[in-house]
Amino acid sequence: MGMRVDIVTLFPEMCQQVLDASIIGRAARRGYIDTHCHQIRDYTLNKQKQTDDYPYGGGCGMVLYAQPIADCLRAVQKEVAEQGRPAPHIVFLTAGGQRYTEEHARRLAQYDNLTLVCGHYEGIDERVIEAFADEEISIGDYILTGGELASLVVADSVLRLKPGVLAEQKGYEEESYWDGLLEYPQYTRPEVWEGRAVPDVLLGGDHQKIDAWRGEKSRERTRLRRPELYEQWCESHPITELPKWKRGENVRLVKTEEQFAAAAKLFAEGRRAVCAGNWTEEYCASLTEEEFLAQLKAEKKGGWVCYLHTTKDVPDGMVSVDHKTGRIEHLFVSGNAQGKGIGQKMLDFARKKLEEYEHPRLSVLDTNARAIALYRRMGWKFTGEKDMEFDPAEYPSVVKKCALLWMQYEG
Repeated sequence: MGMRVDIVTLFPEMCQQVLDASIIGRAARRGYIDTHCHQIRDYTLNKQKQTDDYPYGGGCGMVLYAQPIADCLRAVQKEVAEQGRPAPHIVFLTAGGQRYTEEHARRLAQYDNLTLVCGHYEGIDERVIEAFADEEISIGDYILTGGELASLVVADSVLRLKPGVLAEQKGYEEESYWDGLLEYPQYTRPEVWEGRAVPDVLLGGDHQKIDAWRGEKSRERTRLRRPELYEQWCESHPITELPKWKRGENVRLVKTEEQFAAAAKLFAEGRRAVCAGNWTEEYCASLTEEEFLAQLKAEKKGGWVCYLHTTKDVPDGMVSVDHKTGRIEHLFVSGNAQGKGIGQKMLDFARKKLEEYEHPRLSVLDTNARAIALYRRMGWKFTGEKDMEFDPAEYPSVVKKCALLWMQYEG
């Protein structure tokens, strides 16, 4: 037998019509799940079939009687028992319940039977909630005219997790909230619609690059739209083990002209990548290796130390540290070397070089979701301070408002 969901409501036809449609309805017809809707009015004891009355203590609105809801729930319990099922888990949909999340959906999906009770009017007599509720749930901080829509939201989000409802388990594991992040942007045909093109990475067929792009966009979207979810994700996904240094990898202090030139090349490539989408294409193209070579040499005179990461003698990463201020900057990895853990190694290397500082600092552009995710997961936290702010109204080359934010290592 598949999972059974019962909805106790004043509008069973409305609820059943939704449950009989689309993916949930198809799964029910195939026997993967079982849904039932029950009319509270059928259990009233008065001739008028009245289900509510004025609240004790006064106030506006009407309150649902305890008796018809209780008798309806007892009927559901009896029916479920006659099927040989365990007692149903009873959830009341109320404004005062716990806020519903994907985590709740996964937990509720573990039950064999779920019964959802829809509130209405001003509410439900508290005594029937105390007598029958295993828990109370609210789907959000807003008011509806009744609990029917809320019960359907819960039913749909739970039932879709059951085997056979969706064509593939991967279908829900890649969606928003499954891993604590919002889902990445999706695209379909045509490749160009009204001048807007599908990102090139999705058309290339390189699934490693596609997965990396999707992960980056998912983290960026979550950080910008749901910062509280992003904070939770970073806390629950710490990087506790760094990738091991591989044979052929090396980190060298930048001293020679050749090393400075290699670092400047990485600096220019990295800065262009970070600025892309935030500054004009003309500005990004104007960022030259010569400019950053001069900057690196000037910083050396000021006390900064630059390190170059190489793999089989090919430079593919860099980072700079300042022992005077305890700062780390210019952490860049070449595009073709990303996704190999080099950034993690270099950040850890740089932090350990500043062992005299308990809380070294670094700055990061607030639109650089990939870097922010890495830093957060390695124990770096925002200080709440801004280093610089870039506003298109003040800087003609800026196309998207952004800011450099300070972070410090907290462990």
